[in-house]
Amino acid sequence: MRRWGRALRPGSRGETPGGIPGRSPRSPGGVPVPGVAPGRPLRTAAPLRSDFFRDLGQTLGHLGRTLKSQFPPLRGGEGGWTPPGTPLQRPPIPEEADVVVVGGGVLGWAAAFWLKALEGRRHGMRVLLVERDPTYSQASTVLSAGGIWQQFSLPENIRMSQFSAKFLRNINEHLGVPNEPPINIQFQPSGYLFLAPPHGAEKLEATVRLQRDEGVQVALLSPTQLKEKFPWMDTQDVAVASYGLEDEGWFDPWALLSAFRRKATSLGVLSCTGEVRGFVTSPLAGDITRIKYVHIHMRDSREFQPVACAIVVNAAGAWAGELLHVGGLPGPPLPIQPRKRYIFSWHCSDGPGFSCPFLIDTTGAYFRRDGIAGNYLGGMSPAEEDEPDPSDLSVDYEFFQDRVWPRLARRVPAFASLCRGAAWGGYYDFNTFDQNGVLGPHPKIENLFILAGFSGHGLQHAPAAGRALGELVVKGGYESLDLRRLGWGRLEGGERLEEAVV
Repeated sequence: MRRWGRALRPGSRGETPGGIPGRSPRSPGGVPVPGVAPGRPLRTAAPLRSDFFRDLGQTLGHLGRTLKSQFPPLRGGEGGWTPPGTPLQRPPIPEEADVVVVGGGVLGWAAAFWLKALEGRRHGMRVLLVERDPTYSQASTVLSAGGIWQQFSLPENIRMSQFSAKFLRNINEHLGVPNEPPINIQFQPSGYLFLAPPHGAEKLEATVRLQRDEGVQVALLSPTQLKEKFPWMDTQDVAVASYGLEDEGWFDPWALLSAFRRKATSLGVLSCTGEVRGFVTSPLAGDITRIKYVHIHMRDSREFQPVACAIVVNAAGAWAGELLHVGGLPGPPLPIQPRKRYIFSWHCSDGPGFSCPFLIDTTGAYFRRDGIAGNYLGGMSPAEEDEPDPSDLSVDYEFFQDRVWPRLARRVPAFASLCRGAAWGGYYDFNTFDQNGVLGPHPKIENLFILAGFSGHGLQHAPAAGRALGELVVKGGYESLDLRRLGWGRLEGGERLEEAVV
């Protein structure tokens, strides 16, 4: 790199402090400086031209702009590399993007990551992700229990779990960023344990046969075997249980979300804070339309920024159905609604130890270990007629007292005496049609793709579903997994995909 200048040192090239041509250098007290002959002329630095600093400033400014254009953003939504002295501010929402992803949960960020990863070009496709809650205080991702299991009854769900398990096992190969700390999602491989009563035994055994055909490592346990392996459990009303032996357990949801965000941002994905409330469309042939602009409304403001785009991905989670309705888009409604679910925590010093799995009771109640110090968390889904109001995330503690606790104490006698801890509410992006994800193009809007409605298993399926969405957009079709049955066609045809485990 070229040197812009260097400071002159006393004594170099004949310069001395306070040197005056034709005179001996003197100390501050006026005494001649030893070692310098009187009358010897001294050289001084040439005076800087008046335009030197101006030229230097212009050159540095040009260098800063060049570097800024070459460096990717460092943090999603918080701007990129900033030259020294530049005031920190949020970057403006761009006026155009190739792809706009609506929703910054784990599914949205997974889709954004795979779009850039599959494209394979540094400055190619311009992907913009829009998230209305940058604190993620109400995000379904970070408020979940963090489970991953393969014991589904639909082949598509099994295969997505298998893909995601492999992805998470090698997460640093996929989402690692150079010069950043390695990713640790704190995976706990304790397995899932599903209990079945006598009237559900045949169905569970049939599901296990399907899972084994798909390569799932799962064991069927009799009540006697169950009691031997988990002596803390009351097995009196259990006919059979299925226990995952590999790639099942739970992990830190925030760690996975953060890893997707960091990697996607390093690949050039842009992000902004705002809410998509409207679209501008143009008609095509027949009743088919196309989105030309999305309207991104600023936080706490009536202003919005129209963004021209080629493709829109609806990954708005529990509000995916509302997004299409509020936006006034044509076509049939998307049957996805927010459903509130509670997660309760408690302490029991005599409870199950380190071998405790993620247990799904015959009654639908569930719990898992939370650390190794006698802490647990769990809950259950309410009956359809008892669905709580989803307008806020307030917690009904009586639900634990009256519904959850009695069921868990029945299964684990030690839980009859426990100390209840914190609790929180979160949202399921609940597909009222069949409780399975909707993935693929919209039937009436040419450039709109849906990635939502996973009804509680979106976190674990995000790596697989995000890649599938990326393949549809970048490659024009599925390559890794065939997920065509999760498309909109089943909604129009009334063909429900029944998932026994959800």
